[in-house]
Amino acid sequence: MERAVSLPNQPDRTTTVTLVENSPNPSGLELVSTYQTMRAGDPMDLVALASQVQKGDDFIKANACNKLTVIADQIRYLQEQARKALEEAKRDADLHHAACNIVKKPGNMYYLYERPSGQKYFSIISPKEWGASCPHTFIGAFKLQFDMSWTPVDDLEKKDAEMAIMDKLLSQQMASPSSAALNFKGLTE
Repeated sequence: MERAVSLPNQPDRTTTVTLVENSPNPSGLELVSTYQTMRAGDPMDLVALASQVQKGDDFIKANACNKLTVIADQIRYLQEQARKALEEAKRDADLHHAACNIVKKPGNMYYLYERPSGQKYFSIISPKEWGASCPHTFIGAFKLQFDMSWTPVDDLEKKDAEMAIMDKLLSQQMASPSSAALNFKGLTE
């Protein structure tokens, strides 16, 4: 049985309250006093029920909004991560296509220069080694990683620290293969 109730503090808004259906003898048994359940009760009881329903609706809406806000933040974060991944992939592809007369080996540093013609090329000679006689414009120094990605020299310390953490995690997991769960203990110390 449904009843629409106006709340005293919000007269322009109604809330529907669903009451339990009335049965004097469910399954042939009288469980409660029909006098108590059938009498017209205090009208404020319905208002209290409606207030409770309204409060529940408000909390549900607030919780849904909070969860959606978290999801929206995660989406923005993932979009930023995707943008970075695409930028890094483009940079790596451009660097792999730079002119080079040597076979590039992972783990080594390479120095990118630009000729007056606009051609970019890699060298194993750093600007410091060239000194004042550096023949072309120095663009940047990059380390070729073992996954064939390039790390700018300014990011090497951060990248090496990340790799050390991953190596530590991997060595911990390899040392105790019987454990099915990942062990992150000690990685932040």
